[in-house]
Amino acid sequence: PVINTVMIDCQDSHRLVQFWSGLLGVGVRYRLDQFVWLEPQRPGGYSLAFQEIHDPTPGKNKLHLDGECEDLEALTMLVEELGGRLVQVQNIPGFVWNVYADPEANLFCFGHGLET
Repeated sequence: PVINTVMIDCQDSHRLVQFWSGLLGVGVRYRLDQFVWLEPQRPGGYSLAFQEIHDPTPGKNKLHLDGECEDLEALTMLVEELGGRLVQVQNIPGFVWNVYADPEANLFCFGHGLET
């Protein structure tokens, strides 16, 4: 088996597709009923997909996305322009990352190594 997609349950796939395609700079690959798949960022890479559901899962995400970004300030501005928000900034020796929430409060992180 090969994992190629991370599926996100959502209430409004249109809103999340706009957010994530704008944030990642990718288009829509497929639409089928209540499902939408985005293109991967690079050939052979993972893609995000969204499934509209009627019953949101309560509580904190049990799974979240992590990524790399050298300019967290610019990324924070983009996240906010697209309807997301900065949740918190984390910092440990050698690494800093920001925790964000998309428009439906799904958490995700972007970070980078600290310059020494």
